[in-house]
Amino acid sequence: MKRPLAFVLLLGSAALAAQQVAEHRVSPSADPGVTRFTENNVALYPAGAAPDAPLVVFMPGTDGRPENALGLLRVVAGQGYPVLGLEYDDAPAVAQLCPRDPDPDCAAKFREARVNGIGRDGPVTNPPAEGIVARLVTALHALDAAAPREGWGRYLDGDRPRWDAIVVSGLSQGAGMAAFIAKQHRVRRVVLFSSPWDSTGRDGHPAPWLSRLSATPPDRWFTEYHAREKTVGLLKAAYAALAIPPANIRVFDLDLPLGVSPANPNPYHAITIRDPRYADQWRAMFGRADDPTR
Repeated sequence: MKRPLAFVLLLGSAALAAQQVAEHRVSPSADPGVTRFTENNVALYPAGAAPDAPLVVFMPGTDGRPENALGLLRVVAGQGYPVLGLEYDDAPAVAQLCPRDPDPDCAAKFREARVNGIGRDGPVTNPPAEGIVARLVTALHALDAAAPREGWGRYLDGDRPRWDAIVVSGLSQGAGMAAFIAKQHRVRRVVLFSSPWDSTGRDGHPAPWLSRLSATPPDRWFTEYHAREKTVGLLKAAYAALAIPPANIRVFDLDLPLGVSPANPNPYHAITIRDPRYADQWRAMFGRADDPTR
């Protein structure tokens, strides 16, 4: 469905001369059905991006916003990818509600509601317009109308994402959303930062959805965790349940950078996408957009 131009709210754009990457800010309220979690989406388009370059969709963690991951997103755009940091309904978190819920499918129902905007018997609900897929479609329509030469519309088939042309990624809860999408759809690549660790039962074993059949082959999954995160055990178990090849799992291990307080309850968690010393590892996880083996 073609959107009228009045439907688009492009809040700003800037050019990074050194990297030749155009940046845009797009409000999720381009769809009037979105009334919560309205921090700007952040879009980056590298000059000279190949016509068949996949789109990277990155989702932040709980209580996060796309702007917080801008350093990482710029590095990814430098690999030749158009990039979209996507705002979504990210609070409360799966890990706050489902471990104490006796329903083993709590986490799957939670993520189904957040991703596809459907489901009424789960631990959370949200308006269909606020589902991650609906937000992605709205953002791509808005970008295509506002910056048509960049070709954002090529990642859509009408009002559906072209998953085969999309890399899904995220941090923490956002990584769990990326994994859930990759289970349902054959995406180009999956890049997960320190998540998911959905668990159930008194022993905290991996939630059943993690080991179910995946539409995306195992060799397209890439992930990491920091060796000193407090959820390392849960992460290892979840990555095993997802059948991610061990060669595709990276262990970050640097000390905290200067100025980052170790008093944070889990200081090594979010730092994995914020510390620029990991830039080479980020590049390796995403690969280059023009790599014929991607």
